[in-house]
Amino acid sequence: MKYQICLTLVNANSKKELIKSLKTLFENSKDSDLRIAVAIVDNNSHDNIREVESMFPHTQVLIRDKNYGFGSSQNVAMTMFDAEYYFVLNPDTEFFGENNTLKMLYNFMEKNKYIGIVAPKIVYPDGSLQYSCYRFPYFTQPFFSRAKFNFGGKTKKINDRFLMKDFDHSSPQPVDWVMGSAMFVRQKAIAEVGGFDEIFWMYAEDSDWCHRMWEKKWAVYYFPEVVVRHTHGRASAKVPGLIWPIITNKYARAHIKSWLKYFWKWKGNHRFYR
Repeated sequence: MKYQICLTLVNANSKKELIKSLKTLFENSKDSDLRIAVAIVDNNSHDNIREVESMFPHTQVLIRDKNYGFGSSQNVAMTMFDAEYYFVLNPDTEFFGENNTLKMLYNFMEKNKYIGIVAPKIVYPDGSLQYSCYRFPYFTQPFFSRAKFNFGGKTKKINDRFLMKDFDHSSPQPVDWVMGSAMFVRQKAIAEVGGFDEIFWMYAEDSDWCHRMWEKKWAVYYFPEVVVRHTHGRASAKVPGLIWPIITNKYARAHIKSWLKYFWKWKGNHRFYR
């Protein structure tokens, strides 16, 4: 059976959040009349994720023997069901309102066959805007993101450009790349471009995927008519600063490794597609 949409999620001891995400999404999209499947890949967690299979229709859980990271496990999830579109989701996303999220995303992509990835507007739990679409970064940008000092205004200028603060976040527009917490992706684009690059254990796999989409002439769009709530824990930023996080925070180390891999891979190709 071919589904119209397959929801793909990676679990790493986040069953409670994952269940809430799926409950809110199915409630939000209960009248969509779409054929929907759910693929969950578990990265060797300890929270009995298997029981989720009985909670939602057409759901399958695959348990891996260790934590292979986000991109690798999402790639596995996207092979578990045959679908026209894959909705890559983080477990800490929530859906609300009466806008029928899945139907709106599906219809938008059906009307715009040149788009490979579309992403909704993301807000924090308090309803404030979460910057989730970006320009491709220069090599020094991650340094300025973590810097405490403004360097004569340069830090703010670089970060504002990267975060697209000059961008109209109220209308659908093409963007360089979108956050991997909620990406609605066309299967035909995946077949041509490939899935996430597994050299990235965590972080940068979303910007790299969007970069590869653009290189193959598949557009990436921001679609604010659909709004998703996202907790966004930012595990790599829980220890502030530049040096100390490398010593104490494994996610900060992973972030830096992915940053270096990304820039080595693209070798200065940070052109803007918007």
